[in-house]
Amino acid sequence: MIIGLTGKNGAGKGEVAKFLKDRGFCYHSLSDALREEAQKEGLPVTRDNLIALGNRLRSEHGPGVLAEKIFARLDPEKNYVIDSVRHPSEVQVFRRRRDFALLCVEAPTKVRFERLQQRGRENDPVNYEQFEKLEAKEAKSATGSDQQLDQAIGVADKVVANDGALEAMHEKVKQILLELSKKEVRPDWDHYFMGIAKVVALRSNCIKRKVAAVIVKDKRIIATGYNGTPRGIRNCSEGGCPRCNAIGQTGKGLDECVCSHAEENAIVQSAYHGVSIKDSVIYTTFSPCLTCTKMIINAGIREVVYNLEYPLGETSLKLLEEARITVRKLAVHVPA
Repeated sequence: MIIGLTGKNGAGKGEVAKFLKDRGFCYHSLSDALREEAQKEGLPVTRDNLIALGNRLRSEHGPGVLAEKIFARLDPEKNYVIDSVRHPSEVQVFRRRRDFALLCVEAPTKVRFERLQQRGRENDPVNYEQFEKLEAKEAKSATGSDQQLDQAIGVADKVVANDGALEAMHEKVKQILLELSKKEVRPDWDHYFMGIAKVVALRSNCIKRKVAAVIVKDKRIIATGYNGTPRGIRNCSEGGCPRCNAIGQTGKGLDECVCSHAEENAIVQSAYHGVSIKDSVIYTTFSPCLTCTKMIINAGIREVVYNLEYPLGETSLKLLEEARITVRKLAVHVPA
């Protein structure tokens, strides 16, 4: 879950962020990204300098530049709170993840001004006139790449009113978290197993193409395999396969290739460990070649799910159809 925070100065975004951090959310702030840039450029870290720097970075690198810096640091298995979202393009960046929600923290204007007076930060306005000027400066601009806080607030998914006791605000945030958790994005079984196959492919030592297969039975993985030279033979990437290391044309000299295919390795591993794969499903990152297809049929595998089509796989797919084995092509996507 990724919770973005937006809202006017003094609304209480920091209190919401603290509440979430205390509950295991990893914290990032677009303002911190700005501060890092200011330090790199040797600029004094003042509010005016940060606003001007943010506007310049958006103008030079696109309005979502600060969000992109933070987005690149996010892991899919962690919860995050992202503070100081001030531009709709920043929201668009984070919406590439379907587990993102933008919360607008709001409070009456006079209440917010009083809070700024009480906290007494060096860069906070010292009187109401300065406060109003700062509000206007951050709210909107005729220059699209400049900070557009009003527009960011306008696309918020939820509003958290923070005009009373902190405990009341905390309870509102808690209820929002519970509501969002019911919409949690989980991959279905097909994408789960194909995603695992994609990771398994990274173990391949073949220099021509990285392929992997995962054999599944009753929603349990019973074997995996990736393409590469046989056990005890020098890795393809270390010169073990003459055909691959000759960097020849695709489809040529296949009789000289000593690399085992992913499906072949997965099936052989099952046999090696004495595990039956009858009536199983094989997920493979490429549709099988003819040799692997014959092994799939004779091994009793009942279904083949593949991601991409093998260049020489047309005959294989026809053979699988004749053998009454279910074949499905699955487009892999990363949950956004």
